[in-house]
Amino acid sequence: MPFCEARHAVSLARLTVEFLRDFRDSLPHSPITQQKKLEYLRAFMTFCHTSDWIAKNYAKAVKLPKVDRTQVTPFSERDIRKLLKACDGFRGDGARMRAMILLLRNAGLRISDAVALRRDRITNGKLFLYTSKTGTPVWCPLPPDTLDALEVLPGGRYFFWSGNGQLKSAIEDWRRRLASLARRADLDHVHFHRFRHTFSVALLTAGVPVETVALLLGNTPGIVIKHYAAFVQARQQALETAVQGAWHVAS
Repeated sequence: MPFCEARHAVSLARLTVEFLRDFRDSLPHSPITQQKKLEYLRAFMTFCHTSDWIAKNYAKAVKLPKVDRTQVTPFSERDIRKLLKACDGFRGDGARMRAMILLLRNAGLRISDAVALRRDRITNGKLFLYTSKTGTPVWCPLPPDTLDALEVLPGGRYFFWSGNGQLKSAIEDWRRRLASLARRADLDHVHFHRFRHTFSVALLTAGVPVETVALLLGNTPGIVIKHYAAFVQARQQALETAVQGAWHVAS
């Protein structure tokens, strides 16, 4: 790499802790990008170590930069209504856009899973998400308006994709559609992952256990707590207030 070439580092033996720290400090990227690059470096050095090319993985001693993760704000119900209203007459494809928004809001799918969603994944008003490690299928019931919006969509095997070409290209097309719809609805910071946050937060604030939310998202409870800590805490405070309120009734 250019950093090594500039310092005439032609052997793995040169990759000491000090050398790798200098490399970290030279990175001009944001902290989260720096973190990713250093994680790749650690993986490479681990491979070199297990292959007996180096005596020790010094990359593990290089501290990763601190990343201040911004809490993603869920959509408000007003935001959702504005997006759905903007679907009316949207490029002649408002019905498909409306169905996508309702699906993401009420199932918490990633956009890649939504675009590639097959019609046979919905049975008896429920969406099949995946099979858990225990071999148990995980289903998510869908509200009537979402089912109705999906049912009227034309097409073949998939709801939101022709099945031709690359899925990646289809996803990018959907991102462009959402950006156009957001402008029509006069909303900022609209992206597909916010629907997943909206779905999760709605469940948590309604008192659904973290373990259940994690199961629906296909994540671990630890990941849910990490990303939605503020909302988990708010739910816990509400539960404590309810319990404390019951003391007076009991007494």
